[in-house]
Amino acid sequence: MTIPLFHHKRLLLGVTGSIASYKAADLASKLHQAGAQVDVILTQAATRFITPLTFQSVTGRRAYTDEDLWGREGHVLHVGLAHEAHLLVIAPATANTLARLAHGQADNLLTLAALAATCPLLLAPAMDGGMASHPATLANLQTLQQRGAVIVGPEEGRLASGLVARGRMSEPATILGEIRYLLSRGGPLQGRKVVVTAGGTREPLDPVRYLTNRSSGKQGYAVAQAALDRGADVVLITTVDGLPWPSGARRVAVATAQEMLEAVLAECQNADVLIMAAAVADFRPATAAGQKIKKEGGAPTLTLAANPDILLEVARQRQRLGHPQVVVGFAAETENLLQNAQAKLARKSLTLMVANDVSATDAGFAVDTNRVTLISAGGAFETLPLMSKVEVAEKIVDRIVEILAGTEEEA
Repeated sequence: MTIPLFHHKRLLLGVTGSIASYKAADLASKLHQAGAQVDVILTQAATRFITPLTFQSVTGRRAYTDEDLWGREGHVLHVGLAHEAHLLVIAPATANTLARLAHGQADNLLTLAALAATCPLLLAPAMDGGMASHPATLANLQTLQQRGAVIVGPEEGRLASGLVARGRMSEPATILGEIRYLLSRGGPLQGRKVVVTAGGTREPLDPVRYLTNRSSGKQGYAVAQAALDRGADVVLITTVDGLPWPSGARRVAVATAQEMLEAVLAECQNADVLIMAAAVADFRPATAAGQKIKKEGGAPTLTLAANPDILLEVARQRQRLGHPQVVVGFAAETENLLQNAQAKLARKSLTLMVANDVSATDAGFAVDTNRVTLISAGGAFETLPLMSKVEVAEKIVDRIVEILAGTEEEA
């Protein structure tokens, strides 16, 4: 699936001599599928592990080697490749290449391009046991970081030698996430703090059981990613484990409604936007049993107590502090969708309400699609057709960008 952020972006991918170069082919393919133009430079050692044809096949573009450095365009090739790139990625980056970069050597096409580049640099080291922890390698990495390079990995795991140590190149999906984050900086939400909640709260019944709901957290995670893509500093308050993490977001893990309330109020004190996508339980067991409830005692009588209304508490805090500037709520309804959503919007002083009918089989909980209606504080509403949760998130965040821009113009 293409990612709007990658459209019209040109990436330069350097591949050095490591068995992990097979992962670089996967990374190049993922970047191309996301919509980026990917130019690849292979070092001479890299061609011993993988061919330029492999990269040409997955990117649809020419891949370069040191032989091209001495061709008719050799005297300007490295400058052209470097200056046209929005980002230079070297994955895998061997200890040898890291040393060359740290000391400014330019003895092959890749290091020449790196020295000529003015764009950000991302490095994904890969090397065998002991090399990653060697003082020389650590010093080189520190030097490169001080110059602004972003280092991803290496990870600990089984290496080509059979050793289990730190040195494995990070997985392509992880590197892709870091690339996405770097490309997003400078977007329309640059400098804005956006707090997003995701998942269903879990209210303990006893040490092994809890009351919850069917929320998967997918919509909240998609909203967090959409905000990141527009340059925001994102805090994701979540009850969910197991979903791909949006690179660059700060994680705050919670379980209960009370924990989510405390986290939201704390993070919103200096936030610009709150997007309350989590499904917060309205009720909790009045008393949680200290030990596991045994079935031999018969069916227990469950007494419930009301949970705090997080958005109402946010509204009270907002009156005192003036933050967040924009508050977005979600209304998951099974009947009278618009009436119930509009009532919640007014009662909780929201800027925008996202309403959806969770009784539909193709939208809402536990699926990858959603069908929502966006209702503004002024009463205007827009009903969106069935679309992916990623697309819904894009629509929501685009609306937030418009609201913030309008507020600034009025001021």
